[in-house]
Amino acid sequence: MVRRYRILADYHQFYLWDHGASPDAPTDFTAADVARRIKAAPFVVVVQPERNMEVPVEVEVVRDAPPLDLDRWDHVAEASLALPSGRLEIHECTGGSVDVVPVAPGIYRVRAEHGGLGTISPDGLDGQDRYRIVLWPAPFAEVSVLKQYGA
Repeated sequence: MVRRYRILADYHQFYLWDHGASPDAPTDFTAADVARRIKAAPFVVVVQPERNMEVPVEVEVVRDAPPLDLDRWDHVAEASLALPSGRLEIHECTGGSVDVVPVAPGIYRVRAEHGGLGTISPDGLDGQDRYRIVLWPAPFAEVSVLKQYGA
């Protein structure tokens, strides 16, 4: 099932985390983290949209790794997320919880797909950018960029 949201990406970020752990989001961003547009820490993944505004986000939890369609997206990156409580929380940076989604407890791969990045206005206020997050059970793996925007 696909869930659709409008998430305020204050400070160009929102979080996916384990609701039971309620972790602190990382604050030690490097230039590489910013370029990857994703950062992982224990029990949390930070997704970094282009605009510091409300953005459309789709979230889907699936059983197996979905097909990779790099032509459809401008930037694609993955990270691992432990969800031992079986509750995925989607949380705004400076706002509150957006939703809590029940999942089977375990380790998940998170794929963050960024599209429409070339439509963003020079001031960053307007654009047709969109974001899709897909999670599936998978062994832990390091953060990886499958398609780099602006490279």
